[in-house]
Amino acid sequence: MGHDWHDNAPIYRQLKDKVVNMILNEELKSGEALPSVRQIAAEFQLNPITVSRAYQELVDESIVEMKRGLGMFVLDGAKERLLESERARFMSEEWPALLKRIENLGIDIKTLLKQAKQGE
Repeated sequence: MGHDWHDNAPIYRQLKDKVVNMILNEELKSGEALPSVRQIAAEFQLNPITVSRAYQELVDESIVEMKRGLGMFVLDGAKERLLESERARFMSEEWPALLKRIENLGIDIKTLLKQAKQGE
């Protein structure tokens, strides 16, 4: 998972984002177990409460489920649900800011898209 914590977001949120990205990148697939709270806490020198909070948010958002005595598992359809919410967040939060930056720099969107296609 990597130790790259930064100060501009709470650690539990950063940890949650790491798990989300692992699911989106299919490093964690439906039905697979997440590392235990104890494992993560030990590996990253984190408070287990911090780890539990990240996991609890994923449970609340129907991304993972808690199986008593077994741990946390990625739910079926988690990736699809995440893609939907991440796309919505991109469109409402990231895209407007990106668009404003593009316009402020006087970059033509058609040119931008043409360049992106050439880079493929």
